[in-house]
Order: sequence, then structure tokens, then C-alpha cells
Amino acid sequence: MNTLQSKEKMKQVGEFYQEVSTANQHYLKYWLDHTLFHWDFWLSLILFSIVPIIFWIKIRKKESSNRLLFTGMVVFIISSWLDFLGVVYGKWYYTGKVIPSIPSYVPWDWIILPVFVMTLIEIKPKSSPFLKGLIFASVSTFIGEPLFLWLGFYVIEDWNIL
Repeated sequence: MNTLQSKEKMKQVGEFYQEVSTANQHYLKYWLDHTLFHWDFWLSLILFSIVPIIFWIKIRKKESSNRLLFTGMVVFIISSWLDFLGVVYGKWYYTGKVIPSIPSYVPWDWIILPVFVMTLIEIKPKSSPFLKGLIFASVSTFIGEPLFLWLGFYVIEDWNIL
């Protein structure tokens, strides 16, 4: 089929995608052999995925659920996109991933950060949003990142958090 795109460009881009596909296939094999059902997989699945969801379900006010879930979805989208960019540009990578085909660490982007923000909104709803933002940033930076670095789930490549 004739296209507006040059055949040479389509061929070169196709070669890049083939390299990515091959790398993903190798990583999937590695993940199946060294991560799936190992301690880091279970810790990520249970402690960082299921427990926060149960916690939020227990503490939430049912009448605020829609508003909070919308906020959680916004946090999920923003954190996933920024995390994706960091991984794709080689700034960091993750081990012990629950889902091998997504470059970001799903429990962090999809569960921990949204649940943390929804909990901050739920607790003392009249408190200053700037104070809550400072709490969020401080806990994420000074507790979350060092914990995930210590566990070896998060590996920084060419920069330092200190």
C-alpha cells in the first residue's frame, strides 16, 4: 500500500520497534524465571497493592467515593506518565515488578500514590492543600524513595536523590 511516509523511514522505525519487542521478550522470560512468585513479587502484590486498597476502602467516607476516586485517577495518570518518561529515558528502572510489560512500577503509580493522596484529602478535609502537598512530597521523598531503594525495587541510573 502506498503511504505518505517514506519507505526508508518506515523501515528504520520498524527496526527500532523490533529491537524493543526483542528486549521485551527477553525481559518477560527473565521476569517469569526470577520475579514471578518470588519474595519481591509477593511483597509488591500484597503489601504495596492489596493492603493500601483495603485500607482506603475501610477509611473512606462512602459519600465522597466518587470525588476521591476521580482525584485518585488524576494522580494515577500523572504519576504513570512521569514514571514512564523516567524509565524510557533511562533515569531509573524497577525490579520486582508485578506486571512485566509496563515500564513503571504499578503498585507505586496506580495504588500507593493515589491512595496516599485520597487519604490526605479524606483526613481533615478543611486543612491547607499546601500543607497536605508538603506532607505528600516529604513522605514520598524521604520515606518512600529510600524504602524502595533499600528494597532494591527502584534503581537510579545517572542521577542521585541526595
